[in-house]
Amino acid sequence: MSPPVLLAHRGWASRYPENSRVGIEAALRAGVPCVEFDVQLSADHVPVVIHDTSLERTAGHPGRVSSLTIAELAAISVHEPARFGTRFDGEPLPALADIVALLQDWPQVRAFVEIKRESAEAHGVDETVDLVSRVLAPVLERCVVISFVERAVMAARRLGAGATGWILNYYDDDSHHLADAIAPDYLICDYRKFPAAPAALWSGPWHWGSYEITDVEHALGLIARNIQVIESMAAGDLAADPRLNSGCHSGNPA
Repeated sequence: MSPPVLLAHRGWASRYPENSRVGIEAALRAGVPCVEFDVQLSADHVPVVIHDTSLERTAGHPGRVSSLTIAELAAISVHEPARFGTRFDGEPLPALADIVALLQDWPQVRAFVEIKRESAEAHGVDETVDLVSRVLAPVLERCVVISFVERAVMAARRLGAGATGWILNYYDDDSHHLADAIAPDYLICDYRKFPAAPAALWSGPWHWGSYEITDVEHALGLIARNIQVIESMAAGDLAADPRLNSGCHSGNPA
């Protein structure tokens, strides 16, 4: 992955409900070359695309993802009523299989798939990664399986992920030693945790990524520090700037 690329954080989440099919597809149609979304497991161990363990914020629903079956979750609208009112009412919570089907129509797109800590801990790291990998199988070679959980990253590599990424909680010596041991393809970090410029970032077998970037000048400054993945909930807007669109695709499915 060279040159630097844009990564749509939870889809085009500044304009559409996060982790929704409509938001992910909108980012793809805007030409964003990579999308990121989060995966949790339902009560019956089906991978679904949602960030939180609770449905309160995105659906206004009191339930928890892990206590509801896939059939129950599929009937819930994740239209983020606090942000969008009724504009996206009826937008279903997607199963991971739904997003895999979408990605099959966009063969030039790479997906960063985040396995959430809560599901990994509740269901077991190996079982969670295995379940997710099985669903991703049709597009696994162009998926980057990422997680804050180091063991999930290592399990994903063992199970054949096209690439892996570790998301850092801390930019410190302990994390540096772990990064050397894990040797992921990507290291991803909140830009606010980086040392002040012009300090060089850790070198290794990885590409650096950072979030949450919404300003073009900020993105260009990070790229100048050798950060190659610019993760943004406004990636669809950033893709319109010619200084950032070198890695963008045509905006049309195959």
